[in-house]
Amino acid sequence: MRVVLVWAASTLTMLALAAVLPDFRLQSADGASVSRVALTAAWAAGAFGLLSALVWPVLVRALLLVPALVLGLLVFFLNGSLLLMALDLIPDGRGARVAPETAVVVAAVMSAVASATSTALAVRDDEAYRRRLHRLADRRRRRHGAPAGGAGPGLVFLQLDGVGYEALRRAAADGLMPAVADRLERTHRLTPWRTDWSSQTGASQLGILHGSNFDVPAFRWYEKDTGEVMVCNRPTSAAELQRRAIERTADGGLLTLDGASRGNLFSGGADQLALVLSVAARRGRANRSRAGYFAYFCDPANAVRTALSLVAEVAREIGQSLRARARKVRPRVSRGGLYPVIRAFATVIERDVVVSAVIGDMLAGRAAVYADLVAYDEVAHHSGPHGRDTDQVLARLDRSLALIARVAEHAPREYRLVLLSDHGQSPGETFLARYGLTLKDLVRAGCGLPVPRRAGRTRSGAEARAAVLAALHRPVEEAGEEARPAPGSDPVVLASGNLGLVSFPEVPGRATREWIERAHPALLPTLAHHPGVGFLLVDGEVLVPGGASARLDVPGAAEELLAAFGPGAADAVRRTDSFPHVADIMVNSAYDPRTGSVHAFEEQIGSHGGLGGEQGHPFLMWPTELSEPGPDLVGAESVHRVLRRWLREADGPQVPLTGGEPVREPVRGAGAEPRREDHRLVPESGGTFPSAELPAPDEIR
Repeated sequence: MRVVLVWAASTLTMLALAAVLPDFRLQSADGASVSRVALTAAWAAGAFGLLSALVWPVLVRALLLVPALVLGLLVFFLNGSLLLMALDLIPDGRGARVAPETAVVVAAVMSAVASATSTALAVRDDEAYRRRLHRLADRRRRRHGAPAGGAGPGLVFLQLDGVGYEALRRAAADGLMPAVADRLERTHRLTPWRTDWSSQTGASQLGILHGSNFDVPAFRWYEKDTGEVMVCNRPTSAAELQRRAIERTADGGLLTLDGASRGNLFSGGADQLALVLSVAARRGRANRSRAGYFAYFCDPANAVRTALSLVAEVAREIGQSLRARARKVRPRVSRGGLYPVIRAFATVIERDVVVSAVIGDMLAGRAAVYADLVAYDEVAHHSGPHGRDTDQVLARLDRSLALIARVAEHAPREYRLVLLSDHGQSPGETFLARYGLTLKDLVRAGCGLPVPRRAGRTRSGAEARAAVLAALHRPVEEAGEEARPAPGSDPVVLASGNLGLVSFPEVPGRATREWIERAHPALLPTLAHHPGVGFLLVDGEVLVPGGASARLDVPGAAEELLAAFGPGAADAVRRTDSFPHVADIMVNSAYDPRTGSVHAFEEQIGSHGGLGGEQGHPFLMWPTELSEPGPDLVGAESVHRVLRRWLREADGPQVPLTGGEPVREPVRGAGAEPRREDHRLVPESGGTFPSAELPAPDEIR
């Protein structure tokens, strides 16, 4: 009955379009009766529906190698082509004519109406909706086998990229995220955790999924031994970082047993992949990440709905940008070029594909799913982390979470939903907008190298002008002829949010402070005395404005200098200082504790990557059935251990510990039923039995 009703709605839609569009006719040139026109419309609607069901999946699979944005634009053309084919299938005497450009419009409207009609019928009939989900679940179980681990609960980890702890609390309290607020009130708990110095997705997600983010000093950095710039969101770099983490931990990752990775930078060891960057560079069948596109876009209604949403999102971004410019909102960055399309991909295509993949994973009964929703992070970079633009994104994310929770009720196994984020966002005017020059300009001025004219006209603050002008007018000869940089050895200056990295390619290994002061005597004073710089890390030593410095190996000294950046700042810097690929000079922008603002070295008014403010305080939200994560979560690797423990608490696949990781007893809530995992047999002498010496159950008396 639902099929008949959808067919009828499509037929009526086609008749209405034929009446209002001059280039679309459902009758022959000599005219036709009303019944004949209606029959022609029914033929055309039925043929279009059949072609959409049979031919469309083949077309999408053939276009899997097409970039996602191009595929989104091709959706309309392909749909229009199917309509032209459907009209050609009408028997003689029931002809129809449509211009190619009009066919695109007709096909899009018909697909949208068919999708809306089918959805409305399912929503109005809860029992039909439930039956449909069960049929999908049965089909997936037959295809993929029974859920691993029997009937034990599975875990779905949903990462809300860039949503900080305070941002989530405000959104829930203000009614922007009612589904999250309801869970916090009834079934879930919330806690913040603290990132490493590199507060960005590459470092956090690598640590969460693979248990180690050692030697990831920033979002992008220069490696002297290879002469390459590593960038976390570059497929080749992501694949290399994943390989290093697996080699370091001797462990495949969090999702190695019956897991799925959706929309992430790294696979986590999962076999089921969609939009995973670390496998995107593989060729042929080795790249399974694009299968997520096929699974979603093989339904033409999905394709058209997403394409229409993409166009609407582009229009929304252009409107919001023009409104901000007209109102002279500050701070503000450029939002032109390709950014509206990039934003639309993050907030529409990525969201739709990932949510659809997660729903499919639950219906297939997979034990562990980790998915990243990047919409908020992308919009916050250009609109700021707080405001109307990001509020709308948070509201849409909440609706996606509610949909996933609803589908979980019909999955073949119980699912526990864990929400978390990888970092937060700190607001603030960019370094360029505030001081009139980039970090690269400032470094080149300190090295006595040519800089753009704007560097001599830096505009905000007498201290900033004095620092730059002093560097610009100091002769290079002060350093001596032997200390001049060799030709072609300009410093490599990279930015990761409000964290900057300066490397000298001509120096093998890490440059010492003595070498920097001899080769570029003005550089460190120029950086350290600039009001936009919070502190520097140089060869195991922290330098702050005013000339104070402290060695990291002197207990308590660095803690005092970095106290304004929050608890644990010195430990985070100390850990990064131990990385083999740490830059010669690490620059953290200034931070205002009163406003929580920083100055990004990139063109972002909502940024993350260094220390200072909400960027370093993401959240972890878990159901009360799981054990407490612990009082103080520091670093992504500690979050990885918590998630592993929660997987072990389930009756599903027993995820092994990483090498050398201590077994941590879960702290269960008061009144919880004891579980087998809550007890351990120990010898009288203390410690634990080696695994080979554990007694069998019938030997225990």
